Amino acid sequence: MNLDEKTEFYKLVSSVMDYYRQDVSPFTLNLFWEALKGFEFEQISQALTKHATNPDNGQFAPKIADIVRQLSGTTTDKANIAWGKVYEAMGRVGAYQDVCFDDGVIHLVIEDMGGWVKMCRTESKDLSYTQHQFCESYRAYAGRGKVAYPSYLIGVNGTGENVSQLAKRGLKPPPPVLIGNANNAMLVRLNGVEK
Repeated sequence: MNLDEKTEFYKLVSSVMDYYRQDVSPFTLNLFWEALKGFEFEQISQALTKHATNPDNGQFAPKIADIVRQLSGTTTDKANIAWGKVYEAMGRVGAYQDVCFDDGVIHLVIEDMGGWVKMCRTESKDLSYTQHQFCESYRAYAGRGKVAYPSYLIGVNGTGENVSQLAKRGLKPPPPVLIGNANNAMLVRLNGVEK
């Protein structure tokens, strides 16, 4: 949201709390603002409506976490989506190319688990365990906020050499394959830590 939407946002939150017959203090309004200002006003309005009509917990006044969950999903949701991207890339791209995902946390988790090549060479019988380990690690990293991550994950080229070794010999390695949203993957590449 923009700063000029702050007054309208305060009115919205106050109206919602009014619906639940709860007073709202300036501190609470400011807390909602700080936590949700990264989202669009319309998104927040829709999330508040979804909360109010939710048969499981719509009878209770919304907490900030309820609205963030509506807007972003839980860390478990994000971990499962991230695993889907990894699993798809393992089959589509494989271990022979560098990859850059649209989520830097994926890079951290895969590096912790032994790297892209090892991930791609996971045996079928171990996939369930690997998925569980990946999702648990992803949730842990996602809960930390901003973390440094590798700018891309290193694969092996067709000759069996590490792609970074090609650069040492003066050969230009191919660019990493972008996985997920290409624009976000480019941002991950630019904001990541070079190897």
